[in-house]
Amino acid sequence: MILPRYRIAASTIGGAGQGLFLDQAVRAGSVLTAPDAIGETYRLDEVQARPDLAYASARWFEDRYTLSPDWPDECYINHSFEPTGLWHLGFVFARHDLPSGTELTVDYRHLLPPGQAEDFIDTATGEKIIGFDWAESLASSTRELGRLLGRGFRLAEP
Repeated sequence: MILPRYRIAASTIGGAGQGLFLDQAVRAGSVLTAPDAIGETYRLDEVQARPDLAYASARWFEDRYTLSPDWPDECYINHSFEPTGLWHLGFVFARHDLPSGTELTVDYRHLLPPGQAEDFIDTATGEKIIGFDWAESLASSTRELGRLLGRGFRLAEP
């Protein structure tokens, strides 16, 4: 579910097609999207066995993914290595104060299987988009969320 008012329009990211744009300003740390209507999660091997749905899969935790046979509006959130939103366990938080009209982006490396390369490159840098290891994804998004929310907690380093 997308919480702030939004619209779908042509993306500002070259080659991305459509994007999701905020129709209202939001403050840093605000929840922009939240999980809803998740009926089932699948192991990576189950996702890979469903190539008809793999394009609409997203990692939620460890090796568990959701598959979407439709194309919900959240799918219009595009990738950026300098995203406007922070993906954390299926929630997207505003990384800083975002004015109305901002295109919502997240770092797809949090959503991809570990080591899997996206079919396209990051247009700003020309770099490949390769999925983070689960522990790396969780640790980095948790640290950033802690800083974002001002809690100042730290994770123990491995």
